[in-house]
Amino acid sequence: MSAIQLSPQKRKQILRVIFISLLLDLISFTFILPLFPKLLEFYRKLETQDDSSSLLNHILLGLNAYKRSFSRPISDRYDIVLLGGALGSLFSFLQAIASPIIGTLSDKYGRRTALLWSMAGNIASVALWVAATDFRTFLVSRIVGGLSEGNVQLATAMAADVSDDKQRGATMALVGVSFSIAFTIGPALGAALANIETVKSNPFATAAGFSLFLIVGETMYLYFYLPETLPSSRARPATNGSILKTGSEQQKHTNSHTLLNFTHFIFILFFSGMEFSLPFMTYDLFAYTSSQSGRLLGFMGLIASILQGSVTRRLHPLRVVQLGVVACAASFFMLGRLTTEAGLWGAATLLAVTTATVVTGLNSLSSFEAAEGERGGKLGNHRSWGQIGRSCGPLLFCTLYWWAGRDVAYAIGGAGMLGVCAIVFGTLKAPVKSLHRK
Repeated sequence: MSAIQLSPQKRKQILRVIFISLLLDLISFTFILPLFPKLLEFYRKLETQDDSSSLLNHILLGLNAYKRSFSRPISDRYDIVLLGGALGSLFSFLQAIASPIIGTLSDKYGRRTALLWSMAGNIASVALWVAATDFRTFLVSRIVGGLSEGNVQLATAMAADVSDDKQRGATMALVGVSFSIAFTIGPALGAALANIETVKSNPFATAAGFSLFLIVGETMYLYFYLPETLPSSRARPATNGSILKTGSEQQKHTNSHTLLNFTHFIFILFFSGMEFSLPFMTYDLFAYTSSQSGRLLGFMGLIASILQGSVTRRLHPLRVVQLGVVACAASFFMLGRLTTEAGLWGAATLLAVTTATVVTGLNSLSSFEAAEGERGGKLGNHRSWGQIGRSCGPLLFCTLYWWAGRDVAYAIGGAGMLGVCAIVFGTLKAPVKSLHRK
C-alpha cells in the first residue's frame, strides 16, 4: 500500500517528530543499562542483610542453585550479571505479550492514541523507579515498563504509514539511527548521573529523575506535535454497499509473516545470547572492567549509527538483512577462536554491522507485507517474536557457554547463524513493490 497522501513538508515534519520522540525514549530507556550491576548490588546489600526472607534473597538463592548445577566453577562476580539477565528476560517476555496488543489497538483506535497511552505507562514505570527504595518496587517498575513500552513498534508503524514503497527502506533506517545514537549516548549519560546522589534511600534517583523528565517531555511533545498517521482509507464504503477492505484479503504476500517472524525469532535467539555472553568472555580472556566493556559497546554503537545513516538507508532491505546475517555468522566464529584484543575489536566491528542492518531490514520487509489497516498488529507480532527470542537467548547461550566452554558455544552459535543465513538467502525474496525503488 502507498503512504497516506502528504505533502513532502508535512511528511518531513512527522518524521522529525517520530525521530526526536524515539530518540528521547531510547535515551531514557538506556540510562539504566550500565547501572544494573551497582543498582542490583545496592538492593542485595540492603535486603539480604536486613531480611533473609525477602523476594530478592529468594531470587538470588534460585540463581545460585542454577549456577552450581554446572561442572565448572562460576565466579560470584556473575551473580549480579545473572540477576540483570533474568530481569532483562522478564522485560522481553512482557514485551512479547504486550506488543501484538498495542499494535492491534493502534490499528483500531489510531497510532497517536495508542502511543499516548503507552507513554502514560512509561511515565508510571519510571516514576516507580524514582521511588524504588526497595527491590520489590523496582521489580514492579520493570513489569509496568515491559507491559507498556510501545514507542519502538509504533514509531516503526508510523514511519511506514507516511512512506511509500520507494521511501520505506530509508525511513526504517532512520528509526535504526535513533537506536544507535541512543545506545551510544544513553548509557554514558546514565552512568554519569548515577554519580550524583540526591536521595540517600535511592542513590539512583538522580538518573531515574532525569529519565522521568525525558519521558514526560517526550509525552508532551507527542501530544502537541504528533498528528494521526493511520490511513483513514483502511475501510471505505464500496459501490455495492459492502466494505472495501485494505487488509490481508487484498494484500499479496511475497514473504509470509510466519516466515518473517520466524526469521526474526531465530536470529534474535542466537544474537541476544551472544550479546549477553560478551561481558563474561571479555572478563575471562582479557580481564575487562565495566568501563572497558562500555567503551567496546560505545564503539559498536558509533559504527552502527554511521552505517545506518550511510549504507543501510541506501540498500534494498533484503540486501541489508543478508549483509547483517553474514557479518553475524563471521563474528560468532571469530569470537570462538580469538586470542587477542585486536581480534575482539574486529569481531565487534562485524557485530556493529549486524546491529545496523538485520532488525531494520526485517522490519522494513514486514511492513511491505502488511496492508494499511493491519500494519500495527503485524509489526507488533513481528516485534513480539523477536522479544521471545531475546527472553530465551541469554539463558540458553550462557548455559551452553558454562557447560561446554567458549569454543563449543560460539561454534554452535555460528552454526545456528549459518542456518539463519540459509533461511535469508534461500527463502526470503524481495517484495514486488520494493523493486520499484530507485
